[in-house]
Amino acid sequence: MRTALTIAGSDSSGGAGIQADIKTMTANGVFAMSAITALTAQNTTGVAGIMEASPEFLKQQIDCIFTDIRPDAVKIGMVSSAELIIAIAEKLAEYQAENIVVDPVMVATSGAKLISDDAIDTLKERLLPMADILTPNIPESEVLSGMEIRTEEDMIKAAEKISENYHCAVLLKGGHQLNDANDLLYRKGSYRWFYGKRIDNPNTHGTGCTLSSAIASNLAKGFDMDTSVERAKAYISGALGAMLDLGKGSGPMNHAFDITGEYVKTPEDIAKGTPENTVTESAVTGTDMPSAGKETV
Repeated sequence: MRTALTIAGSDSSGGAGIQADIKTMTANGVFAMSAITALTAQNTTGVAGIMEASPEFLKQQIDCIFTDIRPDAVKIGMVSSAELIIAIAEKLAEYQAENIVVDPVMVATSGAKLISDDAIDTLKERLLPMADILTPNIPESEVLSGMEIRTEEDMIKAAEKISENYHCAVLLKGGHQLNDANDLLYRKGSYRWFYGKRIDNPNTHGTGCTLSSAIASNLAKGFDMDTSVERAKAYISGALGAMLDLGKGSGPMNHAFDITGEYVKTPEDIAKGTPENTVTESAVTGTDMPSAGKETV
């Protein structure tokens, strides 16, 4: 069985961070492991508190993983301090980690910065150049490219800049009122659009974590970059299209929408002879699974 490691913060409500990553990796057929950068007290309405791990303890977690069950891919999510970023970069270099996916979580949807300026600088200098692919949203791409993004052409230019600066593939995610569900993959001097239509679901907590973890899972299984992105896009469309509705705020997706079998059944399902969590074809129809775009040089 292929394996994947997530290095990120814990989300106590289960919709994002480590919890979303593990669910996504499991649903995508790889064995999930984790190194936790911080504990958070949060739910669908917001974050109440954060308790960071020490750099030494984070290193110890990564050591224990690589020296026993080596991951076939590594996904890195939010890391809020420069010291933790350095710790991760040192260990990934030491173990020559492969298939590194970095979700550079720096800017909230509201535009507020989530990490300090010095941590952003360290992220740029130490960690981003190690990535095989970065998955920034539009505000994060503006920080990384140093330019405003207002049009599709701006997305292409920004992705090109980021790719050239960090020598890796870039999946610039749509949203923020621009190309709502259309993502741009730029690598090796060419780009490709992955198209999708907006799913009318307000419960989008953890979408970035989920997409990057799905990409890492598919890279771990041996799919190429384009196929890994395409499969990850299809997975997240299914998870959103299942229309799970939990919590009082922006709730989580159903990461297990495609998991069926004996062990997900409820007593009612057994009595009816039907499995729980089965997403029917009609439930997924209309989620507009993304189709591959044309590659352009």
